[in-house]
Amino acid sequence: MLKTLVSWLDRLPARTHFLLVGLAAWGVCIAGLLLQHFAQLEPCPLCIFQRLLFMVLGTLALLAALFVKRPGRGCQVAGLTLILPCLAGFGVAVYQTLMQSAPTLVQECDRANPGPIENFVDWLGIAWMEEAPFLPELFFATGQCSSKEWVFIGLSLANWSALFFCIFALFILLVCWFSRKS
Repeated sequence: MLKTLVSWLDRLPARTHFLLVGLAAWGVCIAGLLLQHFAQLEPCPLCIFQRLLFMVLGTLALLAALFVKRPGRGCQVAGLTLILPCLAGFGVAVYQTLMQSAPTLVQECDRANPGPIENFVDWLGIAWMEEAPFLPELFFATGQCSSKEWVFIGLSLANWSALFFCIFALFILLVCWFSRKS
């Protein structure tokens, strides 16, 4: 199976790889919004920050698909740039997972004493509401970070987010590896 995947990846141009990452990252973001709406979930500041990182990853990947012409240095620089939101998102998702599984070990997202992520998400939610009130739930955090409102096959949304960021990072590293060989 892995050999088939590697063979398939080797035949596709790097631009296609970046296009796949961009579309998949935006797909995860849209799926999260739909799930939030239909399951009536209340996202926390960490959830919104992860959503924003999926949007950043998707946008950067689509830009890479547009501007990276051929394998080589440009492809590697684009790939390594895409790793940054993956690592940040993975870290935030793992922190939220820890918060959900062992709430006594880490501090809950606190509205009274907000950290940098909470402050940024609050600012973003307010700015978005003022500028684009047509989709208020996009950046408006109302939930608690330690709550598991939705679980699918034993994994919370934070777990799924960490898994997706990890898959994206591994895929991008494979793209960089094949670009190096070309």
